[in-house]
Amino acid sequence: MKKTVVIGASENPERYSYLAVEKLKKYGHPIVALGRKSGQIGDTEILIGKPTIDQVDTVTLYINPAFQLQMEDYILSLKPARIIFNPGTENADFEKKAGSLGIETQEACTLVLLGTGQY
Repeated sequence: MKKTVVIGASENPERYSYLAVEKLKKYGHPIVALGRKSGQIGDTEILIGKPTIDQVDTVTLYINPAFQLQMEDYILSLKPARIIFNPGTENADFEKKAGSLGIETQEACTLVLLGTGQY
């Protein structure tokens, strides 16, 4: 299972980040949900800030490139194996920076990757 940090998590069940947290859990992946506001998605707590997280496989982004700029150093400090840029979060500069550090980047939809067995 791939420990996944969902950045941009929301309590709103209509948001893709909410659906991603639920689907990742359904598939058995350990989840850390980070959002701008604290809250809950089922039994998963939405954390705020930049907590220390160990052994991260994947970071999946649901934040726009402007907010990514504030989070870049933190995300890279997690040393993920990959970063998924969901639709609307594409960021060529950040992808290049991550790639130069040996981090795989994907412009993809986490929900589709899970649903098609490509996660």
